[in-house]
Amino acid sequence: MAEVLLKIEGIHKRFGGLHALSDVALTINKGEIYGLIGPNGAGKTTLFNVLTGLYVPDEGQFDFAGHDLFQQKPHVVVAAGIARTFQNIRLFGEMTALENVMVGRHIRSKAGALGAVLRDKGTMNEERSIERKAWELLEYVGIADVAEERARNLSYGHQRRLEIARALATEPKLLALDEPAAGMNPKETEELKDLMSKIRDGGVTVLLIEHDVKLMMGLCDRIAVLDYGKKIAEGVPEEVRRNPKVIEAYLGAAHA
Repeated sequence: MAEVLLKIEGIHKRFGGLHALSDVALTINKGEIYGLIGPNGAGKTTLFNVLTGLYVPDEGQFDFAGHDLFQQKPHVVVAAGIARTFQNIRLFGEMTALENVMVGRHIRSKAGALGAVLRDKGTMNEERSIERKAWELLEYVGIADVAEERARNLSYGHQRRLEIARALATEPKLLALDEPAAGMNPKETEELKDLMSKIRDGGVTVLLIEHDVKLMMGLCDRIAVLDYGKKIAEGVPEEVRRNPKVIEAYLGAAHA
C-alpha cells in the first residue's frame, strides 16, 4: 500500500470576490511524480503558493509527513520538507552558482547568526561542509562546470537546473516544480525529464506543474486537473487523458 506524504482536503482560497480555489483535495504518495495540469487561470500556481506557505488558505486541512501545515509560514513549510522552484526564475544574479546553492543549504545549518559573527571552529567546519554539499548538488544536476559563474550569466537551461539544485539543498521530502520546462527546447526538455526521474529515484517525491501535457503524460505517475479553481479529475495519465471533463476543459464542450 502506498505511503501518503501529503494530504489536503477542502482547501479554499479567495481574493476578494474571486474564489481562486474551491474545495480542492489532493493526496500525494511518497516516491511518485505527481502532476498538476489545467488551462490558464485554473488555479495551479495559486495551489502551489498555498502548499508552500506563500498564500494562506481560508479553509481546509493540510497534512504533510506528520506535520499540520495549514496556514503555516514559508520557513516552517521548508523546514518540514517542502521545497519549490518558481515559474519565473528567482536566483541571486550576482552570486555564483555555487553560492546560490549554499544559500539554500543554510536552512539546515546550526551555526546561526552568532556563529556567523564569531567564525568559531564549528562554524567554519559547517561552512566547508555546506560548500562540499553544494558542489555535489551542482554535479548531481549536471552544471558543476559553471559553479564559479555568476547566476545571471548562465544559460536559461542552466538557470533552471540551478534553481532545482538550490531547492534540493534544503533536503526536501517533496520538491515542487512550477513549469520547469517553460522556454526549453526539445533537447533541454528531455534532459529535464531524465533529471526529474533521477530525483524521484533518489527518494524525493516530485510535484510538478507544467503546460507541456505530452511531457506530463509521459513522466507522471498520477495527475490532477484543475479548472476554475476546482479539481475536475485525478488518476493515472491514461485515465486523465480520456476523461470527458478534461477534454472539455482544454478543447471546449464540442469535443467532450
